Amino acid sequence: MYRILLAAAASLLVVMGLSAQSPAQTTAPTPSKTPTAEATATAEVSATFESLTQDDLTILTGNVQRPNGITFFDGNLYTACTGDSTIYEIDSVNGLTQTYIWGIVNAHTMYVENESNMLNIWVPDYGTNSLTLVTRLGVTEIADDLQGPWGIAYVNEEQFLITNLLSNTINLVARDGENTVVMQGMSSPTGIAHDDETVYVANYGSSRRAIEWYPLDSLVTATTPLAASEGHELVAGLQNVTGIQLAADGNLYFAYSLANRGVVGRVDPAVCMATDGGCSNADVEIVVFTELSAPLAGMTISPDMRLFIHTMFSPDMYWAQISG
Repeated sequence: MYRILLAAAASLLVVMGLSAQSPAQTTAPTPSKTPTAEATATAEVSATFESLTQDDLTILTGNVQRPNGITFFDGNLYTACTGDSTIYEIDSVNGLTQTYIWGIVNAHTMYVENESNMLNIWVPDYGTNSLTLVTRLGVTEIADDLQGPWGIAYVNEEQFLITNLLSNTINLVARDGENTVVMQGMSSPTGIAHDDETVYVANYGSSRRAIEWYPLDSLVTATTPLAASEGHELVAGLQNVTGIQLAADGNLYFAYSLANRGVVGRVDPAVCMATDGGCSNADVEIVVFTELSAPLAGMTISPDMRLFIHTMFSPDMYWAQISG
């Protein structure tokens, strides 16, 4: 069964343009850099944290056939099932699962908000190359000219940043559908997150450029596409980075691969940005080393620091308390 799952995973990745045998995934990790004094101090402080393993994970639910991406909002998890094109709402404590709405083909991430007592779910639908708005009233296509949309990050009340894996771009998409390419030359970009000043982007297609950072203002105000070379390395030497998220503890968490296993790691982005050339894979603190086959298709962290993850082709979702 394990070999069958691996074969199936490889087949889907090929279809999605993420061949498991592509040179980007077999690139040797970047050699470790000499850490700065600040990075060394951080490592000493975090040495008290013991990495979690599969045994530390608890199954929350197994009621969604083929979940592909999860996000946390107001006590619930939301995930899109590629098996039946349905979004499900899952209670993050007891795992109670209910159908929310049908109409999303393939979503790796989503952004959920409450507006005027109505839940809005903004979904980059990889299967339809569109940004879609989901409410209880139905599914509305907002922008239909994306190319393999994967990650989404809320910018302001009017705009989102969306990564396009197939065109190697980052797009600024407005709620009215206006769509502008603001960054080009990425390497199969997947997850995206930002704070008030900095945007962090995962590149699935390059271990050397695993996670890069860019000034938020430069992307939001760009009138012509910027070149990815204008960015900076945050973390190098990681393979197959998918989801990334800034958590309540100030760290940047990300899912990636070690051999065939799914791993979640973290760094302090301020430390990596202050280090010449960014952090290397040796500077990454492993949060959980799973026995789940990579890639980890979904990863999200609640405000009270509960980590939720799942892998491709498996209905089981796991969680663990990582701090607090």
